[in-house]
Amino acid sequence: MLRSASAQIFRQVVRHQSTDVSLILERSINRVQLLGRVGQDPVMRQADGRNPVTIFSMATNEMWRTGEGETTSAGDISQKTTWHRVSVFKPGLRDVAYQYVKKGSRILVEGKLDYGEYVDKNQVRRQATTIIADNIVFLSDNVRDRT
Repeated sequence: MLRSASAQIFRQVVRHQSTDVSLILERSINRVQLLGRVGQDPVMRQADGRNPVTIFSMATNEMWRTGEGETTSAGDISQKTTWHRVSVFKPGLRDVAYQYVKKGSRILVEGKLDYGEYVDKNQVRRQATTIIADNIVFLSDNVRDRT
């Protein structure tokens, strides 16, 4: 009883002291893990004097059984491939990705989702979803030997 009362008082004090909107911070998570294969060799770009970025595409596959035999081994297997755009801004990782990530490599990418807009060459506004990578794990055999 005493613990719950002191916890309640503590919460009220914290609320009272942090009523300023700029001080109220809420924790959130934007985290992505992708396991798949690289679709194209990376390219390094630098726009308008900003830091360079390494960009590549990555495919993930989802498979499922269709038909009446969904709970057994009978039925057709369906597959859907989803393509992801991966950008690497982190200086050390950006250079390693550019040098060692190759088309067909199996990798694990950890990072966060980023949503943005751009205007294409036909002046049409498009939306883009990008994975901002902060870690890459190389899973293919002899990735360095393929360079």
